[in-house]
Amino acid sequence: MTIVELRQYTLVPGERDTLVTLFDANFVESQEAEGMRVVGQFRDLDRPDRFVWVREFPSMAVRQAALTGFYSGPVWKEHRDAANATMLDSDNVLLMRAIEPFSGYEPRDTPVPPGRVVVAGLCPLASTDYAAHFDRVVRPGLGATLLGTSQTIHETNTFPALPVREGEDVFVWFARLDPGDDVDAFAERVAGLDTSGLAGPVELLRLAPTTRSALH
Repeated sequence: MTIVELRQYTLVPGERDTLVTLFDANFVESQEAEGMRVVGQFRDLDRPDRFVWVREFPSMAVRQAALTGFYSGPVWKEHRDAANATMLDSDNVLLMRAIEPFSGYEPRDTPVPPGRVVVAGLCPLASTDYAAHFDRVVRPGLGATLLGTSQTIHETNTFPALPVREGEDVFVWFARLDPGDDVDAFAERVAGLDTSGLAGPVELLRLAPTTRSALH
């Protein structure tokens, strides 16, 4: 079972570019060396002090070992004070399992097309049996390239030093908009899609990949 973390950090006003530069330079390969994958890192287009990123692990056991290795290792120890100084809150984290694996990866040094936007749709669930309905009814109406889907799990967080959101059932889809696509029109289209199985409206994260985001 592939484990996915969707991490949303609220930052000190004006410090997002500081964290992006620090992250892209130091926290990609060093995390992947421990057995995890940094899927993508993004600037939230609607919240200037929000940094969003996604990583995945082959299993919960690998997650525990990988996080232990990274956060006790030399790279994090060297740069943690600078990174933590940019953050007000780092606990907004969804712990999920991958349903449809991520696609759309590019080499990290491939230029991100100007205007490229990745959208994450956070769907609060009234019923956990939602994935098939999404594929059959909702997905065709998105009108965008789907990059992957995940859903929250209720596993014990075996690395409690990094809290995650608990007691929620959320289905998350990731899609790519091409340069020139109308992001507002896309949001309106999503708002008009079938809401069966949902406990509330879909929360959209409109995200701009950083220069070293693999997912774009």
